[in-house]
Amino acid sequence: MAAPIVVHHLSPSGGRRVTARGQILGLAHSDHDLVVFLEAAGLTDPDMNLDDPSWVEWRGGQAHECTV
Repeated sequence: MAAPIVVHHLSPSGGRRVTARGQILGLAHSDHDLVVFLEAAGLTDPDMNLDDPSWVEWRGGQAHECTV
């Protein structure tokens, strides 16, 4: 089963699009932004799940890298 949260590749202007089950949550420019999006989507303790591949899939770059 695929991870429900996807942090997409780095955009040319910076930031990474974040989706949960295909729904766009926002453009993260830091791990803090990502945590805020995931909390708003109802995930409890999202900071504990950022490195768990069963929860978060980091595509097209290093995990936690959100700036150009």
